[in-house]
Amino acid sequence: MEFSGRVWRLGDNIDTDVIIPARWLNTTDPQELASHCLEDIQPEFNHAVQAGDIIVAGRNFGCGSSREHAPIAIKASGVACVVATSFARIFYRNAINIGLPILECPGGTGSTETSHQLLVNVENGRVKNLTTGEVYQANPFPPFMRELIRAGGLLPYVAAQIGRQQQP
Repeated sequence: MEFSGRVWRLGDNIDTDVIIPARWLNTTDPQELASHCLEDIQPEFNHAVQAGDIIVAGRNFGCGSSREHAPIAIKASGVACVVATSFARIFYRNAINIGLPILECPGGTGSTETSHQLLVNVENGRVKNLTTGEVYQANPFPPFMRELIRAGGLLPYVAAQIGRQQQP
């Protein structure tokens, strides 16, 4: 599984209130959430993000509340994956559960900036900045988590497993 896209660079400690402000939590509609994703720190994001774009961030991405709205807003906005130095544990799990690929890159992503182009390989954790030529090593997903991502998240994965068990 490989993604190539334009970078949206964010900093450290991007919390779930910044990803999707609490004033929008009265909806569960993914497209409505996407239309407000990152609006308080990147007002142009929801108008300029394109399918396949990649968020690159620093430490502790997704800290704050345990709401699933945050990874849903990111995924529904068309972001292909998120690469960060580290993730808040609950955000990490919520992202996997909804099928949003996120890669932890403990060494960081060097001089990667907004509008650079990245190539991200989820299988081996290789992240290449196509703009600068720099290569970074993220922690690859174990096989089971790759299956969850391929299925589109935990619920579609479980539904497929149940369907296989019910076949003669």
